[in-house]
This record gives sequence, C-alpha cells and structure tokens, in this order.
Amino acid sequence: MPRVLGVDIPGNKRVEYALRYIHGIGPARAKAIVAECKINPATRADDLHPDELRTIISNIQTHYRVEGDLRREVSANIRRLISIGSYRGLRHRRGLPVRGQRTSTNARTRKGPRRTVGAVRGKEARQAVKTTAGAKE
Repeated sequence: MPRVLGVDIPGNKRVEYALRYIHGIGPARAKAIVAECKINPATRADDLHPDELRTIISNIQTHYRVEGDLRREVSANIRRLISIGSYRGLRHRRGLPVRGQRTSTNARTRKGPRRTVGAVRGKEARQAVKTTAGAKE
C-alpha cells in the first residue's frame, strides 16, 4: 500500500482509482494528475516507481488543496455561514438539508433516525399521562 500525503492508497487498484481515496481528489482530478505526471493509467498503485510517486505527490501539493487543508477550509466556510446568520448557516446549525431539498419526507441522512412524537407506549406511561391531564383540568 503506497502512502500518498498521509493516506494509504490501495495498491491492488489502478492509479487513477487509487488516488480517489485522498480527500479532495475525485475522478476528473485523478485523471488530470495521472496525465500531468505522464503515468500509464493502467498501472497498479503497488507497481509505481518511487520517482513516479514523488512526482504525483509534488504535483498534488503544488496544484491542489487536499486532506487536512481542504477539511479545515470547508469547516471554516460553514462556521462563517453560521456566524453571519445566513439562511444556509441556520440550516447547518439545525442539521437540516442546506440546498433546498424537501424535508417533509426523506432528508433522513441529515435529520437522523425518526423520532416518534406524541405516542406514549407502555401501560404505566399512559396512566401517568392520564393522571397529569386530569390534574390540569
């Protein structure tokens, strides 16, 4: 398993697919990096020569923001949106979808598992609710 910028990339995969394991590198960037470094895209990550690894690392460091720097920048952007009180910041703060998706159904990834509201289960709990409701009247 070659190590690139602190990330172990899978050695049994082709280079352009293995580079995608680095945060901030997707399909298009991986192809561009392989083309810029003049590496055969069919080679496996384990078969890379140390010189080729060095050229890949230097290319990524000079041209792209990846891993820790990218994560810091994204979280700083989200903190800025929250602090200025924009609509997107409010959605981030509440843990709801930010980009206009519907929330009446779906959105379970952002909202988390369903929480039933209003249904009281168990005989003891129902009696406790009845007694408190009777006391209020």
